[in-house]
Amino acid sequence: MILPIVGYGDPVLRKVGEEITAEYPNLKETIANMYETMYNAYGVGLAAPQVALSIRLFVIDTTPFGEDEDLSNEEQDELKNFKRTFINAKILMEEGEEWGFNEGCLSIPEVREDVFRKEKITIEYYDEDFNKRTEVFDGLVARVIQHEYDHIEGVLFTDLISSLKKQLIKKKLKNIMEGKVRPDYKMNIFNVKRNR
Repeated sequence: MILPIVGYGDPVLRKVGEEITAEYPNLKETIANMYETMYNAYGVGLAAPQVALSIRLFVIDTTPFGEDEDLSNEEQDELKNFKRTFINAKILMEEGEEWGFNEGCLSIPEVREDVFRKEKITIEYYDEDFNKRTEVFDGLVARVIQHEYDHIEGVLFTDLISSLKKQLIKKKLKNIMEGKVRPDYKMNIFNVKRNR
């Protein structure tokens, strides 16, 4: 089932997600719905707070990045084959050089900015079958994980840009909160002004 994506300004996007157990109600269905919602919106990642669930869960499928001809064959193959569910994730380490990449977010349509993140992460998480894993990721996969991880920590990519850039996108963010954007996917706007 395709779920509505929560728009910028909704308080759920600012909450730190709660850890869940394998007994979380309808967990498999929630995960399946999140993948379906992400694919419908042409995203590569989706976190539970973006579908109004304040829990530590996010899903990633970097297949679309695997089409980038500027990448090596090895990088393309890695991205085409990376699909993962992260439950109760905890980033243990971020290392390497910071590098910039133009990021966007399904909760913040029509806004894209360069964000600088470390190139390599070590993360501990549970998969959809509640097997505990600790893995190291780098490059674009690490970046997508960091972006989605920020969501379960109540952080948005717009928090990571310069004050000047924040000023420049202020109007766009206001438009999202007022329901003046029309993404081609289902969205819940928190602060829609009602017609009188």
